[in-house]
Formats: sequence, C-alpha cells, structure tokens
Amino acid sequence: MPGLLTPSRQRGIEYLDSPDVDPALRQRSHRDIRLSNTLFGGLRAFLLEFERIVPDLPQRATLLDIGTGAGDMPAQSVQLARRHGIELTAIGLDAVPALVVSTTRRIPLGVCAHALALPFAARSIDVVCCSQLLHHFDDANALIALGELHRVARRYVIVSDLRRNWLAVAGLWGASFPLGFHPVSRHDGVVSILRGFTIEELRALVRRAVGVDADVRARLGFRITATWAAVTS
Repeated sequence: MPGLLTPSRQRGIEYLDSPDVDPALRQRSHRDIRLSNTLFGGLRAFLLEFERIVPDLPQRATLLDIGTGAGDMPAQSVQLARRHGIELTAIGLDAVPALVVSTTRRIPLGVCAHALALPFAARSIDVVCCSQLLHHFDDANALIALGELHRVARRYVIVSDLRRNWLAVAGLWGASFPLGFHPVSRHDGVVSILRGFTIEELRALVRRAVGVDADVRARLGFRITATWAAVTS
C-alpha cells in the first residue's frame, strides 16, 4: 500500500531499456549496477534465498539466471553451491548480446533470449531465478515472465527485486555522486526503485501468475525476494 514512505508504483522510462543504447554507455552503466548490487544488498538478498534452498538440490544441479547482466549472480551461486558439496551448472540468459558475452567471462554458459519466451523445456532447470529484472515489465508482461520462470523450473523459482521506498530513492541518489555513477545510472536507478514492489504487491503478482503463495521477504537495502517450489504436489 502506498504511504508516507511508499509512493505509488510508477512506470517511468529507463534509458538502458532501449535496444539502441550505445554499447559503451551500457557497459559503463552496468559497472555501476554491479557496484550498487554489491554495496546495497542486491547480491546478498539473492544469495540468502539461494542458500536456503541449496540443501534441497541434488548433488549435480542446474541454475538459470534470467536477465543476468554481467553474470555476477550465477557466478556467485556456483561458488556457494560448491561450499555445500554441490556441482552447479549455471546458465546466464540476457536479451542483450553484449551482456551475454560479458556473462561468459564469469560462467561457461550464456544464452541470448527474452524472458517472455524462454528457450527451455518445461521442468528442465533445477533453479530458475531473476534479480532486478521483474520491475522492468508492466504487470501484463510481468505475469508472462513469472509464468515462464515457473514453467522451466524443476525445483525452485527465486525472484529478487527492489522494495519501493522514498528512503531508497534518497539513498541511491545521494550515494551515486561519491561513488561516481554515470548520470544514466543515477536516473535509471531512481526509476527502477519507483518501479519496485511492496511485499503485498509481489506476493499477489506471483499468485496471479502461477497460482502459488510465494515466500516473500523484505531484505536489507530495500530489497525484496520471492521464493517458491515449482512443483507443490
């Protein structure tokens, strides 16, 4: 629910959503995104959820990261799984070819495809996840994307995103200057937060998309996660 510190959800325009963005600018801004995820809890939020489900994975498991960007999430997942004695094959998927190339510098497998039409068979990947991706879609396409994640997942789905709050906007804006963020990164970061979710909104969206009550949690750094079992019976 919108409130004093929680504005109404807005769509806005993120420059990096355009397919015509200069590749050098995209690469520059993604460095800022990686730093933001590391410092402000995006990476931590996802890994906390992944570590919760690791004990339920087989000794050899697979993970698909949708909208992987530079591939940080799947690379870190491989290391975490290894500490639990699990050999994890991670795949990074992104719609931007240059980002797929960047992904393969960290993990062996990269796929160029769109989240709304995943090129994988049903129940073919143990863990399907996305981080800081869902807020890029309007509600209609978010439902499709969640349905695709659920369709492909064999065991679990993890969605990690931004928790909408004015304090998060102020924090990102203020920190972006000493951290040397590009103006595009600063603008898109603010728009991303205003596109983010509350716990109730994300839970309702997952329920509408796949008919499952996800375990939705607020995380530090104004992050939010939703995790659910792909097969409940």
